[in-house]
Amino acid sequence: MPELLARLSAGERLALVSDAGTPLLSDPGFRLVRAARAAGIAVSPVPGPSALLAALSAAGLPCERFCFEGFLPARPAARRERLAELAAERRTMVFFETPQRIEATLADLIERFGGGRAACLARELSKRHETLLGPDLAAIAARLAADPEQRRGEMTLVVAGAPDEAGARLAEGRRLYALLARELPPGRAARLAAELAGVPKAALYEGRD
Repeated sequence: MPELLARLSAGERLALVSDAGTPLLSDPGFRLVRAARAAGIAVSPVPGPSALLAALSAAGLPCERFCFEGFLPARPAARRERLAELAAERRTMVFFETPQRIEATLADLIERFGGGRAACLARELSKRHETLLGPDLAAIAARLAADPEQRRGEMTLVVAGAPDEAGARLAEGRRLYALLARELPPGRAARLAAELAGVPKAALYEGRD
């Protein structure tokens, strides 16, 4: 990076390109952009292929509002914790995933969100073997289990946001947790609140004081 900044400062021009979609989406190139801007060097974006927007346009899910989550954590415990935090997210969610982790990620999504949650797995977009799988998480997982070819290539997973009732249940669970935690140890309070409200226990800890 210091060498590149020196050359830019000397008047040269640099193009940051990617062989897999738009640069800087879930890749470390933002550090170069940040350093260049801090050094007073002009940075100009050039629109290019974007799996994020391409998947949204073909998924058939609401996209007036959406959130881009990039890659979920590779470690199972951290991945499940992050999904628990997203349990009440009402916006459509977009994830990138690798062929090596897609089945484990789908299993965790089904556990946290339910197999009936609407979703679309966009694979190898704009390429010869492009496929769009759906209409829900369970159907996608079944298709991948039955066809190894569908577990290859670049993957973008679009998942519908939580329905209204899920958000209401989570809000009630957190209300119960706050009340129970005044009299009980946190773990026991969370377990009881989750059972009463019908939500994942881990989701109750988000926003805790």
